[in-house]
Amino acid sequence: MAEPFDALAARLRGCRLCADRFAATATGHAPRPVLRARPGAPILIAGQAPGARVHASGLPFDDPSGDRLRDWMGVDRDIFYDTARIAILPMAFCFPGYDARGADLPPPPICAATWRAALLAALGRPRLMLLVGGHAQRWHLGGRAGVTETVRDWRKAAPGVIALPHPSWRNTAWLKKHPWFADALVPDLRARVAAALA
Repeated sequence: MAEPFDALAARLRGCRLCADRFAATATGHAPRPVLRARPGAPILIAGQAPGARVHASGLPFDDPSGDRLRDWMGVDRDIFYDTARIAILPMAFCFPGYDARGADLPPPPICAATWRAALLAALGRPRLMLLVGGHAQRWHLGGRAGVTETVRDWRKAAPGVIALPHPSWRNTAWLKKHPWFADALVPDLRARVAAALA
């Protein structure tokens, strides 16, 4: 029998598996798992990992990346943070830290290996799943395709799944290089988000 979501979420919030790993990063921070979800939400956002700002606030996508993602989806903050409508389940629940050059470290694989399958089972099947970034796409879709190829083939994805690039400012050049994303994928995304929320 699957563990109830509330019990699982409480255990996750107390997770300290990566305490030593995070203490050894350039940021030297402690774990702070960030989870915003509840069973039955029609949309699931499978993200990457919280950034430093989200680590401080405890609210996922509480940064310019979140502003961009909400714009792509065509939703405001009230809808985005309504856990009855949208569940946010990153590949790692804590800020992984920065390397010595100030770049984000990748999500530690131990996080998804420990928590992801059980949380997905407890949440139930959403109407629409948004796979944000390469880490989420590889975990959910398998294969070795890069983000550009995976996102470009959104029409070929399984029903109820859309792959998106990460909405970070670092991807602004990618967005300019691939105008089809804003011209074709974003309108389709907004329509499918609206339908899933209806």
